[in-house]
Amino acid sequence: MNQNRICYLLGIRYPVVQAPMNWVSGAALAAAVSEAGGMGTLGPNAGAKTIEPDPEKTAETMREQIKKVRSLTDKPFAVNVVVGFGEDVKYSQKIVEVLTEEKVPAAIVSVGRPDTYTETLKNAGIKVMHAISTARHAQKAQQAGVDAVICEGYEAGGHKGFTELTTFVLTPLVADAVDIPVVTGGGIGDARGVLAALALGADGIYMGSRFMATQESDSHDNVKQAVVRAKDACTISLDKQFMIARDLNNTFADQFRQMRKSGASAEELGKYLDEHGQYHAQHLGRADDAEICCGQVAGMINDTPPAGELLGSIIADLENRFAELEKQVRQITGST
Repeated sequence: MNQNRICYLLGIRYPVVQAPMNWVSGAALAAAVSEAGGMGTLGPNAGAKTIEPDPEKTAETMREQIKKVRSLTDKPFAVNVVVGFGEDVKYSQKIVEVLTEEKVPAAIVSVGRPDTYTETLKNAGIKVMHAISTARHAQKAQQAGVDAVICEGYEAGGHKGFTELTTFVLTPLVADAVDIPVVTGGGIGDARGVLAALALGADGIYMGSRFMATQESDSHDNVKQAVVRAKDACTISLDKQFMIARDLNNTFADQFRQMRKSGASAEELGKYLDEHGQYHAQHLGRADDAEICCGQVAGMINDTPPAGELLGSIIADLENRFAELEKQVRQITGST
């Protein structure tokens, strides 16, 4: 049996957790990653065709996706629960009901307090991984009883808090602060990133943007090709007032940045985001004038392979990368 703490906890072969991505990570991607030995994850809008305002319908769409994953693989998988605030909590409440009824193996809980659903989920036999952004948050999550914490460095794509801790710093801070398993992400797209994360104290890695550019991803092909074409410093962090988002640097990002600079009102910015949000890029294919949440690792992505093939190649390359690192350490220390 695999004695890696995350593998043991989740019942998976490799310590690779596919990060949930809005409008991107549906049943096909989650099943492919799980079948290949990692932990596939259904995103909050998995399987959705439109922006659905009804919490009941949103939850039932998730139920359908859970059943579809189970029709494609018998391996463990996770579902993202976005806790939310205020009125938005009504969505997560319905999602949690579905998760407990369907007895999914694991939940990745984000954007909210760690004590909101942890007890409910664990009582249903569901493993709980909570997303945090600081070592202090990790300690609170551990106190709330979560099974593992997930930390993402500032390099990561999507929506984050206002802290600017990079993966290189955040990972050891969190690993030193808690006793439970730590999964880390942000800037990881190949075996070098996996090895670095493990060296920093993580038990597993959290990878999103690289899986977005795979064949099973629900991301529109226009978006996948935009990511493949992107090179070097191709992403930007946008301050949305309520949260920071890292996006592919396109016309949308430039226009939003100019609106903020010129003093656009919160209403104007909100309207622009509604009309150019992730749905318009990821689902409708407006890859230039709509938002593409994407990590800095986009500059390293050059193809769109099958997700299982990608995961397999990363794992296969780990031993070679470790051997190279071991050789360098011996040269430095003078050991034989």
